[in-house]
Amino acid sequence: MITKLFKNTNVKVTYRTKNNLGKLLKPHNIPEPNKYEKHGVYQLECLTCNKVYTGQTGQLFRVRYQEHYNDFKHSNNKSTFAEHVVKEGHSFGPMNEIMKIVHYEKKGKMLDTFEKYYIYKEAKSDNQLNDRLAIQNNPIFETIIRHPPPARTARI
Repeated sequence: MITKLFKNTNVKVTYRTKNNLGKLLKPHNIPEPNKYEKHGVYQLECLTCNKVYTGQTGQLFRVRYQEHYNDFKHSNNKSTFAEHVVKEGHSFGPMNEIMKIVHYEKKGKMLDTFEKYYIYKEAKSDNQLNDRLAIQNNPIFETIIRHPPPARTARI
């Protein structure tokens, strides 16, 4: 009907739709997932002495934090981090202050390797709470520490 009105004029009528392929494929405003709802390698930092415990989990990070916290609360010796905090009389902070997610990964050999790397890295700076007997000289880790690869965004 509008086209017929302007048929005998110099005005050209064009049509546009909001329902096009570009709009359909464009990502919508999806909220970023909670980083504690994933699994992989994490570090717990003591708020008092800044020593770091590095661990891995195939369950959610928040569930693993809660296990460490329960071991602290009940003075169990299951968690190395909780044992350190209790033994030294340090404070156990909230998850968002003491837990750092260092790598997202599914359970498996790759996760084991990433955990070993982060433990090795902290041990080299004498800043770790993990078992020192498990740390062996590793030339590959040494090379990565000396020549770190360019930063990547975390896979979620």
